[in-house]
Amino acid sequence: MLSVFRVKGNYGRQLLAGWLSWASHSRIPEFVTLARSIRRHRDLICNTLDHGLSNARSEATNTHLRALTKRAYGFHSPDALIAMALLTRGDLCPPLPGRAA
Repeated sequence: MLSVFRVKGNYGRQLLAGWLSWASHSRIPEFVTLARSIRRHRDLICNTLDHGLSNARSEATNTHLRALTKRAYGFHSPDALIAMALLTRGDLCPPLPGRAA
């Protein structure tokens, strides 16, 4: 299954079809269930294979922001949380005091 996402494109689609066929005919109930689930979402999976896009970056950002929110519970206003989020995830680079901009 990992090789499907390593190669991508049409060859990835062919590998996915082969794996789905194998999994559907296997006698392992978990693989049969997984193959059914993958077939339901096959169009979206093929979009990933064709375009190489995923939601990994947005998931990482969400996880990071949740951790920042936990750290910010002691702050008196949400402005500090917003500032921390901009500094860590928003490419904000304010000029430092005493240094030329």
